[in-house]
Amino acid sequence: MCNEKIEEEDPEFDDLQGWKYGTDLHLAVDKGDLERVKLRVQKYSDRELKLKDMHGNSALHIAALTGNTAAAKILVHRLPALLNQPTSRDGGRRLPIHDAVRSSHKETLEFFIKHTDDFNSSNGVLLLCDVIDAGFYDIALSLIKKWPDLVRMRHDESDMSALERLSRRELAFESGARFNFWERLIIYSFGDVQLEKEIGPRPQTSDIEAAPDRVEWRQWYKILVQKLQYNLFAAIDKLVPQRRRILAKKMMCIQAFGLLTTLCYNKGNEEHKAICNSAMMMAARIGIPEVVETIAEEFPDTVYKFFQISAENRSEKVFNIIYETRDQKHRYSDLRDSSGNTVLHLVAKLAPPHKLNLVSGAALQMQRELQWFKEVENFVHLYAREEENYDGKTPKMIFTEEHKRLKEEGEKWMKDTANSYIIVAALIVTVVFAAAITVPGGNDSNSGYPMLIKKEAFIVFAISDVGSLFTSITSLLMFLSIMTSRYAEEDFLYALPKRLCIGLFTLFLSIILLMVAFCASTYVVLGRERKWVLILVVALAALPVASFVFLQFPLLWTVVSSTYGRGIFDKKIRDSPFY
Repeated sequence: MCNEKIEEEDPEFDDLQGWKYGTDLHLAVDKGDLERVKLRVQKYSDRELKLKDMHGNSALHIAALTGNTAAAKILVHRLPALLNQPTSRDGGRRLPIHDAVRSSHKETLEFFIKHTDDFNSSNGVLLLCDVIDAGFYDIALSLIKKWPDLVRMRHDESDMSALERLSRRELAFESGARFNFWERLIIYSFGDVQLEKEIGPRPQTSDIEAAPDRVEWRQWYKILVQKLQYNLFAAIDKLVPQRRRILAKKMMCIQAFGLLTTLCYNKGNEEHKAICNSAMMMAARIGIPEVVETIAEEFPDTVYKFFQISAENRSEKVFNIIYETRDQKHRYSDLRDSSGNTVLHLVAKLAPPHKLNLVSGAALQMQRELQWFKEVENFVHLYAREEENYDGKTPKMIFTEEHKRLKEEGEKWMKDTANSYIIVAALIVTVVFAAAITVPGGNDSNSGYPMLIKKEAFIVFAISDVGSLFTSITSLLMFLSIMTSRYAEEDFLYALPKRLCIGLFTLFLSIILLMVAFCASTYVVLGRERKWVLILVVALAALPVASFVFLQFPLLWTVVSSTYGRGIFDKKIRDSPFY
């Protein structure tokens, strides 16, 4: 029963009773009952409008948390001071505007910002950081334009600046968004993101019909083109429903990069330079090349910092930036840290778990670690490869110590994998060898030749059976060589993955040829006068082949791409702004 009905029955009813649990205004805002909100706002005094519930929230905080922009407008127009009333939670520092951004209510947030006059304080930095965390990069840009001093400020409690907060948002940039081939095709095929943004809302038909009487023909033509563009995008959205989501994702990357350049551009300020240095090291650890490269453009003397950090944390996208510095890259290969470690000592350490687990399988993880070590080893000078740190250890000694357990796990993974495939390969060898002896149709008792030797189906059977036999034996030998390998560290780089590739590929061929031989044999015996038998057998024979493709081909593809692919290092050399 609503309070208005209670008031009619009991005129002395006070809806402020029990306000510790929320007044009737709190309840109306929470449920979105605007009529009750208007009635309570008119009835309550300023003090009563500021009352908080048991969680320390005023009615405006509730509007911010629920995204009730209409109720927020009523409350702010009645008492603007509510915007500056903090909650009792989180140390009493959070305002309604902070609750709006943390709840990701963009419309409510924009309304609060429009009615806020001054935010050059710690609360302003907190708001800017929260906006960045929410992914509202266009709003963050507008905040910086409105209060430029926020760029150089840090939040008192977290000691975090806006640039440092942005440097942790890997998914906000194109390198972290990881658009696949189809998403890139949609972006470049259906027009620029800015184009759709400029089109705006759908033009009304009445505007076009009335345009010749009110405006010139050029304006009428512009409205017509806008409507045609809108209809085109609407048709595309029906054919490709993901288009709008992909374009929004692309727009977010564009806005994030624009925010990055705005936050970085502030030369001549030592405090801001310290913020940029901290943000660069954070981005180098996470692996955000856009942040590192943008800061390096503004402060070229900071290049050496991301070089060692990116190698130690296996951030290949950031590490690849060093190739853009031409011959000057060798200046950074001899630098040492406080423990006397060169970059080769650092890359010899075991990768962080979150980076190591990006590759599946201990053997392939060991291969990736060796690829990193060899890449940096080719990068440094010859004399630096055997240099000792302050503990008297060379890079090779550190690599062996750090990767001892991973090497043992890689050996076990390789042997278990090879042992599983050996059973399959041996079974195929047995089957196809027996099929070669007992040919379909039998042999001629006089000559000993097969009875159906002149049949085309028999020839297909013979060729596929022999091919399956040879490929399965090759696969069996490859997996046996993996079982008997010495398992040195260097073997994980090329030798063992190469044998695994050959073994998996030949096993795949042997299964295909085995199915072909089976289909040909069945056709020779049963299918010459029953064509439907051949169709049924071929359809059933495709099941094991398809099963192998879906279950085992991803492993083959991963091993081939990691061993013979283009790799994770992009060695292109071009002029760089921080050359």
